[in-house]
Amino acid sequence: MTFIRPRTALETMLAGISRAAEAPAPTRHEAVMAAIGDALAKPELLEGIDCPCCPDRYVRHLLHADAAGRYAVVALVWRPGQMSPVHGHRTWCAFGVHRGVLTETYYVAGDPPQPSATRLLAPGGVGGGPADPALIHRLANLSCRTAISIHCYGVAFDRFGEDVNEVHSA
Repeated sequence: MTFIRPRTALETMLAGISRAAEAPAPTRHEAVMAAIGDALAKPELLEGIDCPCCPDRYVRHLLHADAAGRYAVVALVWRPGQMSPVHGHRTWCAFGVHRGVLTETYYVAGDPPQPSATRLLAPGGVGGGPADPALIHRLANLSCRTAISIHCYGVAFDRFGEDVNEVHSA
């Protein structure tokens, strides 16, 4: 008798992201957001994955790098008070909150960019957008507990430093 091990929640999410990454460019980020969103409520999503935090800044942990370099999936761990810089994206992105609560602030371009709206993202909350450095936002953990979010960016992991964010202010 042959037993087939069922997919883990992470494997199921990554398979969904892989399928969604094939969507046409204008809607790719929406398809990936849906694939991430389907997995966020599963407590076992990151079971067995070590995702330590850092006292100074949020930390990215690679969960999957597409073999063809089309995208990479990371878990970001946010301690209370940690936040991203104010930034836009040079590539499409999709993300969702797995644990904790994040605050997303949107900005209007300017020197400096001006806040225009804010929303709270509880577990299951998703966001993202097409490649457009003028779509400016910041994610922050303004709560009193550590938060974990899952992000997928449309570039190879080794290009994250130069090809993901266009920073508008720290």
